[in-house]
Amino acid sequence: MLLLVAFQVLVLNHLQLLGCGIPLIFVAILVYMPMGVLKVGVLLWGFVTGMLIDVFSNTPGVASGAMTFAALVQPSLLKLMAPRDAAEDITPTMQTMGTWNYVRYMMIIFLMHHLVYFSLECFSFYHIADVALLMVTSWVSSVLLALLFESFRKKK
Repeated sequence: MLLLVAFQVLVLNHLQLLGCGIPLIFVAILVYMPMGVLKVGVLLWGFVTGMLIDVFSNTPGVASGAMTFAALVQPSLLKLMAPRDAAEDITPTMQTMGTWNYVRYMMIIFLMHHLVYFSLECFSFYHIADVALLMVTSWVSSVLLALLFESFRKKK
């Protein structure tokens, strides 16, 4: 968790794609949570991670609110996407869930997080087109970066 937070704060927060999108890779902490973790534990991990990002990125409450919401959705989504014959404490990977289910699971969690994150960040519908472009470019870059990390994680 600390490595992802440090990578986000020190590297990715200073990177802009197409002049507007910032990859938010710290959401991957929720993607990697095993199925057997209590919902309270997932919520706590999500909130603490979001709070760390808020402190170091100067976004008071935005990341913690979005991570808490994504952590609320994660256990139900994992149960829905996991194979029916999977173990009770399955750790989400491409091997355990299948490639397509894992990619959909990751994309939905990142989408839920990004919708809440950018809604809280702009807190207005005045520039909805700009916010939508920012959200979509951040979402796509975050998912692609998380899949890249997953390919490295898979080889170990």
